[in-house]
Amino acid sequence: MSPKGLLYLKLLGSVFFWGGTWIAGRVLAGHLTPYSAAFLRFFFATIFMFFLVCRTTGRMPRCEKRDILPLAFLGLTGVFLYNILFFSGLKTLTAGRAALIIAATPTFIALGSAVFFKDRFTPAKGLGLLLALTGVSTIIGHGNPLSILTEGASFGDLCIIGCVFSWAAYSLGGKPVMARVSPIESVYWACLFGAIMLLPTALYNGLITELAVVTATDMVCILFLAFLGTGLAFSWYCEAIREIGPAKTGIFINLVPVAAIIMGAFMLGEQVDMFLVVGGILTISGVWITNRSR
Repeated sequence: MSPKGLLYLKLLGSVFFWGGTWIAGRVLAGHLTPYSAAFLRFFFATIFMFFLVCRTTGRMPRCEKRDILPLAFLGLTGVFLYNILFFSGLKTLTAGRAALIIAATPTFIALGSAVFFKDRFTPAKGLGLLLALTGVSTIIGHGNPLSILTEGASFGDLCIIGCVFSWAAYSLGGKPVMARVSPIESVYWACLFGAIMLLPTALYNGLITELAVVTATDMVCILFLAFLGTGLAFSWYCEAIREIGPAKTGIFINLVPVAAIIMGAFMLGEQVDMFLVVGGILTISGVWITNRSR
């Protein structure tokens, strides 16, 4: 296989692993508290990322004093808040439904970039945002976007919507600090700070008790989330960005919810309703338009 062919195979592997995080998260959400599941995921992810940084850079991770608070903010938003909301939402939502709501995140990042960094927000990006919002509303409203105004959203839906905003904050907060700290080291420090923040809440909510009853399936899911869904998928994705650029690489992100839906149907027996298909098409189309706009 050619080097370029292998690169695209790795990209598809990243999509598969990220899609699988929703399946593993759904399994863990039924057995552990969100706090224990999130801490265990990033305890192991931090160890993996430490050795990955050392292997990639040839040295131990470094952190300048001025970067401590910005990197801690990444840990707060992208690890602590995101993962508590992630596991809380998956207690009641199917993996495919949750993944499609999250798929709208890039449109909110584009909007935030326009507000905070004065990036251009073109009419095409506005159309993409509108389509993504309509798609998410269709998914949450079970085919009727306007039902959100009359009936509201469920607790699980609100948690996953919270994931959208916490990841958007992580992405926007990471922009200035990643001008000084490499992406792979930024992820390491975010994992470390996030795990430190998660530890007290996990202990308070019964981490020690839950460790005593963790099953083999739980451990497989935790290690999958830590090593494959966090470390390996990220390293392959960064490699693709370096070789073929962010524009071509970013297109593959749109396949993540599709992978989650397919795996959720086959592995968890989740139903794929028409409103989920229609909402998903609208959401992914909106994200695609937003990413393609300049």
